[in-house]
Amino acid sequence: MFKQLRRAAAAAVIACALPATAALAADAWPAQTINIVVPFPPGGTTDVVARVLAEKLGPILKQSVIVENRQGAGGNVGAAYVARAKPDGYTLLVSSAGPLSINQQLYASPGYDPIKDFAPISMLASVPIMLVSNIHAPFKTVAELIAYAKAHPGRVAYGSQGSGTTSHLTMELLKLDAGIDLQHIPYRGSAPAATDLIGGQIQVMFDNSPTTYPQVKAGTMHPLGVASSHRVASLEGIPAIAETVPGFESDAWFGLVAPARTPADIVNKLNAAVRQVLADPAVIAKFKATGVELVSDTPQEFQRFILSEKEKWGKIIKATNLKLG
Repeated sequence: MFKQLRRAAAAAVIACALPATAALAADAWPAQTINIVVPFPPGGTTDVVARVLAEKLGPILKQSVIVENRQGAGGNVGAAYVARAKPDGYTLLVSSAGPLSINQQLYASPGYDPIKDFAPISMLASVPIMLVSNIHAPFKTVAELIAYAKAHPGRVAYGSQGSGTTSHLTMELLKLDAGIDLQHIPYRGSAPAATDLIGGQIQVMFDNSPTTYPQVKAGTMHPLGVASSHRVASLEGIPAIAETVPGFESDAWFGLVAPARTPADIVNKLNAAVRQVLADPAVIAKFKATGVELVSDTPQEFQRFILSEKEKWGKIIKATNLKLG
């Protein structure tokens, strides 16, 4: 009887200690380097956003934060890697809409489920998408591009960040709305597509304003229009495509997620740290110059947004009958 009482007492002590132990472990996070995975090559907007975030998160969390590029399959390679990572807050994903809202509807086997396999932390930024052309292209406006494409169906080659990315689907949306036929040349990220646009291998492309606007200002790309529903003040008078194609609208966005089952207290710590970064005047000024709007929200709000974007792009994918892999 005495032994049974001792066992029961010991069990009770252990049970009472477990919540305290878990709390202490949570308080100790982060105790090692945090790895932010970008599922695209260096140089694109996703990479730029992730590196600024990593630089500013380090001092806040008092731990090293590094960025790792794991590109391939429209972002699926990097996203699948994070989905399979240990849910301890040390492996995170900064992604665009592709891996989080689009790819599951395009690929037969993307390797992960963006709703079931990730714990949303926060949206990071909303970014205008610009339509730009080679400076020697035979069109200087959206109306001229449409007229030229109708006169030369399939002759205009457009580049994208990759099949299934927002730059690809935004052009497919323009093709649908304007009734034109263009040839798609997919690239592995923004940087190689931009290089070929400048070099004349492709004539036109949609890409995010942080990538394109510096080139426009340098005179190496020509701006045709912005895909936002209205003109963006910081982009100095570049017309909205909706002024020529009524109702046309598409914006890029970026967010931070962790593997599913990451403890809620770690998710909340990351969310609070992200909000601090995005409220930093220096960070705001850095991105505002290229039209980027920094956006923070709660994990629950970001989850709802991801679902709404999945529905939005799903309609476009269905209308254009796009399927990959």
